[in-house]
Amino acid sequence: MIDAQRFPYKIIDTSLGMVDRMPYLPLTLSLNGQSLNAEGLLDTGASVNVLP
Repeated sequence: MIDAQRFPYKIIDTSLGMVDRMPYLPLTLSLNGQSLNAEGLLDTGASVNVLP
């Protein structure tokens, strides 16, 4: 991949006191000259990941 980018996993604190890391990507949504910064959860199809 020529244009590959890396994004760190975001650490999420759950209500049960467990800590999890999830792949969130930064997004910029734009329409008619207005923009909004947001985050989107990348759906990898797995809720458990054994890779760093």
